Amino acid sequence: MPLGILGKKVGMSQVFDQNGDVIPVTVIEAGPCPVVQKKTVETDGYNAIQVGFLDQKRPHPDKKRPRINKPEVGHFDKANVPLKKFLREIRLDEQQIQAYTVGQELKVDMFAAGEFVDVTGHTKGKGFTGVMKRHHFSGAPSSSHGTHEYFRHGGSVSSNTSPGRVFKGHRMPGRKGNERVTILNLQVVEIRPEQNLLLVKGAVPGPINGFLMIRQAVKKRKKAE
Repeated sequence: MPLGILGKKVGMSQVFDQNGDVIPVTVIEAGPCPVVQKKTVETDGYNAIQVGFLDQKRPHPDKKRPRINKPEVGHFDKANVPLKKFLREIRLDEQQIQAYTVGQELKVDMFAAGEFVDVTGHTKGKGFTGVMKRHHFSGAPSSSHGTHEYFRHGGSVSSNTSPGRVFKGHRMPGRKGNERVTILNLQVVEIRPEQNLLLVKGAVPGPINGFLMIRQAVKKRKKAE
Protein backbone atom coordinates (compact mmCIF):
# COMPACT_ATOMS: atom_id res chain seq x y z
CA MET A 1 0.00 0.00 0.00
CA PRO A 2 1.37 3.46 -0.87
CA LEU A 3 2.24 5.93 1.85
CA GLY A 4 1.16 9.55 1.54
CA ILE A 5 1.09 13.02 2.99
CA LEU A 6 -1.14 16.09 2.71
CA GLY A 7 -0.15 19.53 1.49
CA LYS A 8 -1.12 22.60 -0.46
CA LYS A 9 -0.06 24.03 -3.79
CA VAL A 10 2.28 27.02 -3.43
CA GLY A 11 2.78 27.70 -7.13
CA MET A 12 4.96 26.81 -10.11
CA SER A 13 8.61 27.55 -10.71
CA GLN A 14 11.59 26.08 -12.51
CA VAL A 15 14.90 24.51 -11.57
CA PHE A 16 18.00 23.54 -13.52
CA ASP A 17 19.41 20.02 -13.63
CA GLN A 18 23.07 19.03 -13.85
CA ASN A 19 23.06 19.48 -17.64
CA GLY A 20 21.62 23.00 -17.38
CA ASP A 21 18.21 22.00 -18.72
CA VAL A 22 15.14 23.78 -17.33
CA ILE A 23 12.67 21.60 -15.42
CA PRO A 24 9.19 23.07 -14.70
CA VAL A 25 8.18 22.17 -11.16
CA THR A 26 5.23 22.65 -8.85
CA VAL A 27 6.13 23.72 -5.34
CA ILE A 28 4.04 21.94 -2.71
CA GLU A 29 4.05 22.67 1.01
CA ALA A 30 3.72 19.14 2.38
CA GLY A 31 3.31 18.46 6.10
CA PRO A 32 3.94 18.13 8.87
CA CYS A 33 0.82 15.99 9.16
CA PRO A 34 -0.03 14.47 12.56
CA VAL A 35 -1.91 11.20 12.80
CA VAL A 36 -5.33 12.13 14.19
CA GLN A 37 -6.90 8.66 14.23
CA LYS A 38 -5.81 5.09 13.68
CA LYS A 39 -8.35 2.70 12.18
CA THR A 40 -7.96 -1.07 12.22
CA VAL A 41 -9.90 -4.07 10.98
CA GLU A 42 -11.02 -4.93 14.51
CA THR A 43 -12.58 -1.51 15.19
CA ASP A 44 -13.54 -0.11 11.76
CA GLY A 45 -13.32 -2.98 9.30
CA TYR A 46 -10.24 -1.69 7.46
CA ASN A 47 -6.73 -0.41 8.15
CA ALA A 48 -6.08 3.29 7.70
CA ILE A 49 -4.65 6.36 9.38
CA GLN A 50 -6.39 9.72 9.43
CA VAL A 51 -3.96 12.60 9.03
CA GLY A 52 -4.49 16.36 9.25
CA PHE A 53 -2.83 19.37 7.69
CA LEU A 54 -2.72 23.12 8.36
CA ASP A 55 -3.62 24.45 11.79
CA GLN A 56 -7.01 26.01 12.40
CA LYS A 57 -8.06 28.40 15.16
CA ARG A 58 -10.50 27.21 17.78
CA PRO A 59 -14.03 28.64 17.38
CA HIS A 60 -14.84 31.67 19.50
CA PRO A 61 -17.78 31.17 21.90
CA ASP A 62 -19.52 34.27 20.56
CA LYS A 63 -18.98 33.39 16.93
CA LYS A 64 -22.29 32.68 15.19
CA ARG A 65 -21.04 30.25 12.53
CA PRO A 66 -17.85 28.48 13.63
CA ARG A 67 -15.99 26.58 10.95
CA ILE A 68 -15.60 23.61 13.26
CA ASN A 69 -18.21 22.14 15.60
CA LYS A 70 -17.91 20.63 19.07
CA PRO A 71 -17.74 16.98 17.96
CA GLU A 72 -14.84 17.83 15.66
CA VAL A 73 -13.09 19.72 18.47
CA GLY A 74 -13.49 16.66 20.70
CA HIS A 75 -12.10 14.45 17.94
CA PHE A 76 -8.86 16.44 17.88
CA ASP A 77 -8.70 16.80 21.67
CA LYS A 78 -8.95 13.03 22.06
CA ALA A 79 -5.85 12.64 19.89
CA ASN A 80 -4.14 15.59 21.64
CA VAL A 81 -3.60 17.19 18.22
CA PRO A 82 -4.19 20.86 17.26
CA LEU A 83 -7.23 21.57 15.10
CA LYS A 84 -6.56 20.98 11.41
CA LYS A 85 -8.31 22.34 8.33
CA PHE A 86 -7.69 19.39 6.01
CA LEU A 87 -8.35 15.77 7.00
CA ARG A 88 -7.88 12.67 4.86
CA GLU A 89 -7.47 8.93 5.33
CA ILE A 90 -4.62 6.87 3.93
CA ARG A 91 -5.23 3.14 3.56
CA LEU A 92 -2.47 0.84 4.82
CA ASP A 93 -1.94 -2.89 5.19
CA GLU A 94 -1.62 -4.76 8.49
CA GLN A 95 2.16 -4.46 8.64
CA GLN A 96 2.30 -0.77 7.79
CA ILE A 97 -0.35 0.34 10.27
CA GLN A 98 1.61 -1.10 13.18
CA ALA A 99 4.37 1.45 12.56
CA TYR A 100 2.11 4.45 13.24
CA THR A 101 0.68 5.87 16.45
CA VAL A 102 -1.80 8.67 17.14
CA GLY A 103 0.01 11.99 17.37
CA GLN A 104 2.92 10.88 15.20
CA GLU A 105 3.90 13.41 12.52
CA LEU A 106 4.42 12.61 8.85
CA LYS A 107 6.95 14.85 7.17
CA VAL A 108 8.09 15.51 3.64
CA ASP A 109 11.32 13.57 4.12
CA MET A 110 9.34 10.34 3.60
CA PHE A 111 9.94 10.98 -0.11
CA ALA A 112 13.25 11.15 -1.95
CA ALA A 113 14.39 12.93 -5.08
CA GLY A 114 13.91 10.78 -8.16
CA GLU A 115 10.95 8.70 -7.01
CA PHE A 116 7.45 9.02 -8.46
CA VAL A 117 4.26 10.15 -6.74
CA ASP A 118 0.54 10.44 -7.47
CA VAL A 119 -0.99 13.84 -6.66
CA THR A 120 -4.73 14.21 -6.01
CA GLY A 121 -6.59 17.53 -5.87
CA HIS A 122 -9.68 19.40 -7.03
CA THR A 123 -9.46 21.22 -10.33
CA LYS A 124 -10.34 24.89 -10.73
CA GLY A 125 -14.08 25.51 -10.93
CA LYS A 126 -15.21 27.21 -14.17
CA GLY A 127 -18.90 27.55 -13.31
CA PHE A 128 -21.75 26.83 -15.71
CA THR A 129 -20.41 26.71 -19.27
CA GLY A 130 -21.72 25.86 -22.72
CA VAL A 131 -20.85 22.94 -24.95
CA MET A 132 -18.11 24.78 -26.83
CA LYS A 133 -16.09 25.50 -23.71
CA ARG A 134 -17.05 22.36 -21.81
CA HIS A 135 -16.82 19.75 -24.58
CA HIS A 136 -14.95 21.65 -27.34
CA PHE A 137 -17.84 21.61 -29.81
CA SER A 138 -17.20 23.49 -33.03
CA GLY A 139 -20.49 25.38 -32.98
CA ALA A 140 -22.97 25.92 -35.79
CA PRO A 141 -21.77 24.77 -39.23
CA SER A 142 -22.29 28.20 -40.75
CA SER A 143 -22.78 31.74 -39.54
CA SER A 144 -24.89 32.67 -42.54
CA HIS A 145 -27.52 31.13 -44.83
CA GLY A 146 -30.42 31.67 -42.52
CA THR A 147 -28.68 30.85 -39.20
CA HIS A 148 -29.80 33.28 -36.52
CA GLU A 149 -28.74 33.35 -32.84
CA TYR A 150 -27.61 29.74 -33.05
CA PHE A 151 -23.84 29.94 -33.27
CA ARG A 152 -22.71 28.31 -30.00
CA HIS A 153 -25.54 25.83 -29.45
CA GLY A 154 -25.13 22.08 -29.07
CA GLY A 155 -27.51 21.05 -31.83
CA SER A 156 -30.00 18.21 -31.67
CA VAL A 157 -29.99 16.15 -28.48
CA SER A 158 -32.29 13.24 -29.39
CA SER A 159 -34.72 11.78 -31.87
CA ASN A 160 -38.45 12.39 -31.75
CA THR A 161 -39.77 8.84 -32.16
CA SER A 162 -36.93 6.42 -31.58
CA PRO A 163 -35.58 6.31 -28.94
CA GLY A 164 -37.77 9.27 -27.98
CA ARG A 165 -35.52 10.29 -25.07
CA VAL A 166 -32.10 11.70 -24.33
CA PHE A 167 -29.42 9.10 -23.68
CA LYS A 168 -27.63 9.26 -20.37
CA GLY A 169 -24.24 10.88 -20.59
CA HIS A 170 -25.16 13.08 -23.52
CA ARG A 171 -22.77 16.03 -23.70
CA MET A 172 -24.64 19.20 -22.73
CA PRO A 173 -23.98 22.51 -21.00
CA GLY A 174 -23.26 22.24 -17.30
CA ARG A 175 -20.75 22.76 -14.54
CA LYS A 176 -17.13 22.60 -15.63
CA GLY A 177 -14.21 21.89 -13.32
CA ASN A 178 -14.18 21.48 -9.53
CA GLU A 179 -13.64 17.73 -9.85
CA ARG A 180 -11.37 15.37 -7.97
CA VAL A 181 -8.46 14.55 -10.27
CA THR A 182 -5.35 12.44 -9.74
CA ILE A 183 -2.19 12.96 -11.79
CA LEU A 184 -0.10 9.80 -11.92
CA ASN A 185 3.66 9.27 -11.99
CA LEU A 186 4.98 12.76 -11.27
CA GLN A 187 8.69 12.72 -10.50
CA VAL A 188 10.02 14.28 -7.29
CA VAL A 189 12.75 16.71 -8.32
CA GLU A 190 13.80 17.99 -4.91
CA ILE A 191 12.74 17.99 -1.27
CA ARG A 192 13.50 20.70 1.29
CA PRO A 193 12.73 19.28 4.75
CA GLU A 194 13.68 22.47 6.59
CA GLN A 195 10.94 24.35 4.69
CA ASN A 196 8.50 21.41 4.33
CA LEU A 197 8.61 21.86 0.55
CA LEU A 198 8.27 19.25 -2.16
CA LEU A 199 9.21 20.07 -5.77
CA VAL A 200 7.39 17.91 -8.31
CA LYS A 201 8.04 17.89 -12.04
CA GLY A 202 5.05 19.15 -14.03
CA ALA A 203 1.65 20.53 -13.06
CA VAL A 204 -0.79 19.37 -10.40
CA PRO A 205 -4.58 19.93 -10.25
CA GLY A 206 -6.12 22.83 -8.41
CA PRO A 207 -5.49 26.53 -7.79
CA ILE A 208 -2.77 28.10 -5.66
CA ASN A 209 -3.32 27.26 -1.97
CA GLY A 210 -5.48 24.32 -3.01
CA PHE A 211 -5.22 21.22 -0.82
CA LEU A 212 -3.48 18.14 -2.22
CA MET A 213 -2.80 14.53 -1.30
CA ILE A 214 0.62 13.21 -2.34
CA ARG A 215 1.11 9.43 -2.36
CA GLN A 216 3.72 7.03 -3.64
CA ALA A 217 3.00 6.09 -7.24
CA VAL A 218 0.80 3.00 -7.40
CA LYS A 219 1.54 1.86 -10.97
CA LYS A 220 5.29 2.41 -10.70
CA ARG A 221 5.32 0.48 -7.43
CA LYS A 222 3.37 -2.47 -8.84
CA LYS A 223 5.53 -2.55 -11.95
CA ALA A 224 8.70 -2.67 -9.86
CA GLU A 225 7.32 -5.51 -7.74
